[in-house]
Amino acid sequence: MNNQSATLAELDRFDTLVDVRTPLEFADDHLPGAINVPVLSDEERVAVGTLYKQAPFEATRYGAALVARNIAHHLDTTFADRPPRWKPLIYCWRGGKRSGSMTAWFNLIGWKARQLEGGYKAYRHEVLARLDRLPGRFDYRVLAGLTGSGKTRLLRALAGRGAQVLDLERLACHRGSLLGALPGEAQPSQKSFESRLAQALAGLDPARPVFVEAESRRIGSLRLPQALMQALAGAACIRVEARPEDRVAFLCQDYAALFADPAAFKQQLARLAELHGRRTVAHWHALVDAGAMAELFAELIERHYDPAYLRSSHGLYARLPQALPFAFRPDAADLGPEADRLLAGLSMAPALAVPGEMA
Repeated sequence: MNNQSATLAELDRFDTLVDVRTPLEFADDHLPGAINVPVLSDEERVAVGTLYKQAPFEATRYGAALVARNIAHHLDTTFADRPPRWKPLIYCWRGGKRSGSMTAWFNLIGWKARQLEGGYKAYRHEVLARLDRLPGRFDYRVLAGLTGSGKTRLLRALAGRGAQVLDLERLACHRGSLLGALPGEAQPSQKSFESRLAQALAGLDPARPVFVEAESRRIGSLRLPQALMQALAGAACIRVEARPEDRVAFLCQDYAALFADPAAFKQQLARLAELHGRRTVAHWHALVDAGAMAELFAELIERHYDPAYLRSSHGLYARLPQALPFAFRPDAADLGPEADRLLAGLSMAPALAVPGEMA
């Protein structure tokens, strides 16, 4: 390590994390809290890379000129108001020329800039190591139950009451079911999701239980790490139960936005044709056109969601047959008392005791 570099262990020493990769690289994933100040645009990086295959020296000279111009622009804009004692940590893909150039110029100016040793690649390696190492450290309480029973609402009510939770659907920006995409909100990339998850796991206390919602191996398009699925497989379970009418009402409320775009909604339902047949899906399309929300969700619960749950959940969660039942009203105006009731019930169940939660 030279005197202008720093390691991941030293992140807290710096005022700003500066990611000089392209906007596309940054969008795919980045260090938490970093700002994107690219020294090459997406198009410029492609142009330099293409030229490098034909003429390495010319590509290096051309790239250096682009980097110099872009750094000058950033000095006149993004960094124009930084004080003399400012300490940035700068990184690119693997601690190479892009971050090295900006680090050198910043130090010539007088800022105490450092280059992240190994760059984003070192950070990515640490994320994968955490996802392999951390999941097995915790004592999980898995909230299982049929679609529409309000598991996510209960999980967030538990968080509001001070319980320790791992909210996988919030990290994934998806509700987890076939229709679980959030309106107007795209899921993160797989790498970005894994970074969020690693950060969330690192913030948990192994001395306290962790409440988590039962999920399949995928949440939308994102895969859950194998180590986490293995840790959850043997965890104690709580079976969240709700009345059929409450489940339908809950789904009508939570998925009402789907009816705002009937064409897109019907396209999602069409993916079920292979499983349920074209005639059934055509019937569901007719219910969408008629705005028959309650009737549609009642049928989806009976014919799709419940059978799918019974097929998959028992294979993923070994202790589900011994789950503690919890009758839940997902439509209650204030779910805090419901969360309190669950915590109180767990404290009286020896196999699912929740030490410290009632303190």
